Amino acid sequence: MQRAFELLTGGADPLDAIVEAVKIQELDPNDQSVGYGGLPNADGIVQLDASCMHGPTRRAGAVGALEGIKTPSEVAKLVLKYTDHILLVGEGAKRFALSFGLREEELLTPESRERWLRWRANLNPDDDWLDVPDDARLMARPTGTIHCSAVTPAGEVASVTTTSGLAWKIPGRVGDSPITGAGQYCDNDVGAAGSTGRGEAAIKVCGAFLTVEHMRRGMTPTDACLETLRRAIAMTEARLLRDDGHPRFGLSFYAVNKKGEFGAASFTPSRFAVCDAGGARYVDSAALYS
Repeated sequence: MQRAFELLTGGADPLDAIVEAVKIQELDPNDQSVGYGGLPNADGIVQLDASCMHGPTRRAGAVGALEGIKTPSEVAKLVLKYTDHILLVGEGAKRFALSFGLREEELLTPESRERWLRWRANLNPDDDWLDVPDDARLMARPTGTIHCSAVTPAGEVASVTTTSGLAWKIPGRVGDSPITGAGQYCDNDVGAAGSTGRGEAAIKVCGAFLTVEHMRRGMTPTDACLETLRRAIAMTEARLLRDDGHPRFGLSFYAVNKKGEFGAASFTPSRFAVCDAGGARYVDSAALYS
């Protein structure tokens, strides 16, 4: 967030600033939620998703199930900037990235491969793989996504979301991150929003779009995020709800309006990162449940 803010205050375009920010994590092999080192699908292949929007030009770009390219956010921005399309997927998205000089590379790190191998070995005690000792940290089924929205001093807005998706997912699965209106959305007259957590839940309520529309009707960013969470719960099938009606999964929404006011909400208490004139810091999100 500090890097994005430095670029914004230096006069950078808001989309350029936030893509440079999330690329820091996409290129970090120790961050297994996005980009290089992201956790793979059930076949051990890392498939990355990202989307972005640019408020001033009202344009969007996205890639889904992208393999072999470390920075899907950058490829999504290239789709936005150079094509009349919005979403490219799979092999076509990779060829598109290569045509701009991006390098195809192995995205699995030794650590992310080890986590996948442990998951595969422990799938079934009767298969041909020997079970390995349980390790709560390694055997959990992680999700991970980064959303970043920004507004410039002049009130121009942009948004981006990037992810390696649900670990051990069915090959070809994409969540909300590459879907404009679900994983991220911005309107230069209103603000921007995005999400992390269970992508299927965000898709069903067009979560980022809905959050921006709540702000359009006068809600604060925090209240807009809370209202979208309530809608997501209302659209959740019974098998994914506990006996008390609380969801069995995590979901968060983040929003900033054109005035620079920001907020976030999750089902349970959490934090998110911001940077403004007060500096880079963590802020508590609102929570539906204590």
